Amino acid sequence: MAQKITMDEQTAHRLNEINRAFYAQTAPDFHATRGRAWIGWQRLIPRLRAPLQVLDIGCGNGRFGVFLAEQSLKSLTYHGIDNSGALLDYAGSALDGLPGVSTNLELRDVVDAPLPDSAYDLVVLFGVLHHVPGAERRQRLVRSAAERLAPGGLLVFACWRFYEYPRFRERIVPWAADDAVETNDYLLDWRRGSTALRYCHYVDDAEHAALVAASGLIEIERYRADGETGDVNQYSVLKQAAD
Repeated sequence: MAQKITMDEQTAHRLNEINRAFYAQTAPDFHATRGRAWIGWQRLIPRLRAPLQVLDIGCGNGRFGVFLAEQSLKSLTYHGIDNSGALLDYAGSALDGLPGVSTNLELRDVVDAPLPDSAYDLVVLFGVLHHVPGAERRQRLVRSAAERLAPGGLLVFACWRFYEYPRFRERIVPWAADDAVETNDYLLDWRRGSTALRYCHYVDDAEHAALVAASGLIEIERYRADGETGDVNQYSVLKQAAD
């Protein structure tokens, strides 16, 4: 396996297509196993105030939007974007008719397309950065997300630390000899329902710090939460620097 510092466009496109095919194939099984809110989201609630405009990048089946709606926020505008039409359909079903929630769900692939040109009180990236191919693209995405903040807004991202756990390392499938991927890029198999492969990148401590720096924001909290062990995701909560 070749390991590179930067990733060419052809490789990035191929890795993205692996994940698009993965979610097209596994959407029903993926949705069935992704119904509960992440424990780590609870720590955000004291920082949020209504009315709240939210951009959920890689929103999947919309469970973060449902979680926010359950927090007694009196006015919530939720903009969820994802590259899986099937998961967005699940999100629409889950969010439709929730009191106090205005929902906009959009089919958009953030690997290939820019983020919406609007301002938000809260921008989140949960379960998405490990699917973005290339360190430079991940940094650009975080920087672009930071640029969508309204004054006083928060950017929150979480990185899945899967490689630190034997149960996930057991799912790694070797790359072909000529795959020009970056260090910490992996193929993981899927073991629920159908058989499929997904591209996942492991964000280590050094890269996590680089993502924070790329945002141009001030990190006000970093913590780990979620999963069976309570620590599979590493969060960063960021805000704009004071004038």
